[in-house]
Amino acid sequence: MRRTTTTGMMGALAALVLACGCGDDDPYASYRQRCVDKINQYRASEGKPAYARWTSAEACADSEAQSDSETGTAHGAFPRCGERAQNECPGWGSLDQIIDGCLDMMWAEGPGEPFSEHGHYINMSSTSYSQVACGFHVTSAGRVWAVQDFR
Repeated sequence: MRRTTTTGMMGALAALVLACGCGDDDPYASYRQRCVDKINQYRASEGKPAYARWTSAEACADSEAQSDSETGTAHGAFPRCGERAQNECPGWGSLDQIIDGCLDMMWAEGPGEPFSEHGHYINMSSTSYSQVACGFHVTSAGRVWAVQDFR
């Protein structure tokens, strides 16, 4: 019988936390995953492959959301993180509203053309991208700005 030490269990737990991006140092970790999961749920409804979670761009996406909240200009920091497309939810009431409201509204824009009327849906459903980073910023007034960067 193999014996697991506390040290071995802690190392395994640390590895799982790093792999999922859900460490205590990221207050938005669960919302990032929910954001990616929600977008991929929509994509699956059309038989499209899932976007990978672009974890290395999440801190940068947070800074874009913060910058845009400070200037009051949606997409004002685009494309600072190297993304090829971006959706943004400016000034929402809560993180949950972003996931369950803003993303729903953007998906409901499609399908269709032109981009000016269906762009959010087009970015979410595109087969030209393979990754998405979800960034968040909560203002001192409690308003939530969120970006979804696609690459």
